[in-house]
Amino acid sequence: MKNELEICVLAAGKGTRMKTTTPKMLQPIAGRPMIEHVVAVAKQLEPTAIHLIVGEDASPMQALFAEQTDLTWAEQREQLGTGHAVMQALPNIKADSATLILLGDVPLIRAETLAQLTVSHADIVVLTINLEVPTGYGRITRDAQGRVTGIVEEKDATPAERDIKEVNSGLFYIGPGLLPGLLAKLTNDNRQGEFYLTDIVAHAVQQGLSVETVNVADAEEVGGVNDLAQLAAAERYFQRRQAEALMRAGVRIIDPDRIDIRGAVTFGMDVIVDVNAVIEGPCHFAGGSVIEPHCVIKQCRIGAGSVIKAHSNLEGATLAEGCQVGPYARLRPGADLRDGVSIGNFVEVKKTVMGPGSKASHLSYLGDASIGAEVNIGAGTITCNYDGVNKWQTVLEDGVFIGSNTALVAPVTVEKDATVGAGSTITGQVPQAALGVARGKQRNIEGWPRPEKITDAPGLVKKQSPIKDGA
Repeated sequence: MKNELEICVLAAGKGTRMKTTTPKMLQPIAGRPMIEHVVAVAKQLEPTAIHLIVGEDASPMQALFAEQTDLTWAEQREQLGTGHAVMQALPNIKADSATLILLGDVPLIRAETLAQLTVSHADIVVLTINLEVPTGYGRITRDAQGRVTGIVEEKDATPAERDIKEVNSGLFYIGPGLLPGLLAKLTNDNRQGEFYLTDIVAHAVQQGLSVETVNVADAEEVGGVNDLAQLAAAERYFQRRQAEALMRAGVRIIDPDRIDIRGAVTFGMDVIVDVNAVIEGPCHFAGGSVIEPHCVIKQCRIGAGSVIKAHSNLEGATLAEGCQVGPYARLRPGADLRDGVSIGNFVEVKKTVMGPGSKASHLSYLGDASIGAEVNIGAGTITCNYDGVNKWQTVLEDGVFIGSNTALVAPVTVEKDATVGAGSTITGQVPQAALGVARGKQRNIEGWPRPEKITDAPGLVKKQSPIKDGA
């Protein structure tokens, strides 16, 4: 019978080295608080319980997990060491359960790595790493036969012990029913005056319990995050890891070191992502779609073969197949582009459906509109959708042609196959197949002299208009 596994996550650190007002555990990696990464990986192991050990002001973290009722909480009011932290959760842990200890500020550990700890037949399993420069870490001590004898913290280590390259990651597996007895033996008789969880290893050896290690080759996987520099390093590591997985799945990423993917993002085959793209999920990119450099894409669905050209910003938009957007375009929430739609440079679209084959090639604003198929929208067109209080809709039916520099004052409808002359301000319905023109009559003033500069006094320049009253 498989032993029950409970997981303790140590998340009470104050994060003073962050030097920010955001609590340490809520600092984001790939758009998610780091503690959320830890809880997510813990759940992959299917434990019977997850215990979060938090500090005095845990309300922001509890708000983050408000909908996750399967978590239990323990408060560590005083920061008296890692062993003391686990003691706070002990009343909630079944006495006969196996226990896995995780750290809230080691957010990028893999479930596959943790699984290696839990499948061992040893009583205690320590996750270790080998570092050429082990400064700051507890050293793994061994006897002449290579058996683990304990973990010594750097401040308590002898010069010889400080030369040891194998160090403690802070992650432990403790076999069924062993945690209460091992915690009871902890003391704070050390230079820090703290209850070290690491001391359970020496106590286990003294009791004749078996102690093994699992050594992880990738030190970045177990890297702790204690300041903003380490946070940035963790972000890049996570992004590289994501990029590698995507490339193996058939996504072409031009430069894995220059991409940011945050949240749930899925890709079809043969998608191309160029440099400095920022993608925030949920997003889906169908096969053959292309993201050119310096694009920001959030909560979008991109159809097969669609191209997002450089420097475009998309949020809450839906693109069907074969669309082109940009460069320098902005699609806001509710932008819905059907097959083959083309949106060009400096065009903004918001809460608008554009039918198949329609295009707005440059310099336009389209908001709160219903646009049919094969509509051509000239440069400088705007839908005047807001009257200062309410939003109104513009309807452009199939086959409409809108000339350049047109203002469509909603609510307004331009019927099928109608044309609007350039420079018009349209305030009423344009009938089917008609030409709508609404602009002031041109006046030409013959012999009009250009203004000249005149000076009344030194340093004073006045501009005189030659146009007289009634001209």
